Amino acid sequence: MTDHALMRFVERASDATLEALRAQIETSLTRAAEAAASIGATDYLIVRDDLTYVVRGSAVVTILTKTSPADRAHALRRGGTG
Repeated sequence: MTDHALMRFVERASDATLEALRAQIETSLTRAAEAAASIGATDYLIVRDDLTYVVRGSAVVTILTKTSPADRAHALRRGGTG
C-alpha cells in the first residue's frame, strides 16, 4: 500500500481524521513551540518519543525517525526535507 493510499484511507474510511491527527500532534508539541516562540525562533527541531519534528516558519515540515544529533543538525540546515 502506498503512503497516498493510506492517507486516503485515513481521510475516507477511518474514524481518525487528518485534522484530529494534526490536532493531536500540535497539542503534544505546544510546550516546545511556545518556548521557541518566546526566543523568536521559527526554524527549530523538536525531539520527542524517538521522532524529530523539523519546524520551519512555525510549521512542522517533516518528521524524521532514528536520527543522530548530526543528522538532526543536517536536517535543519538543509531545510528539513527528509
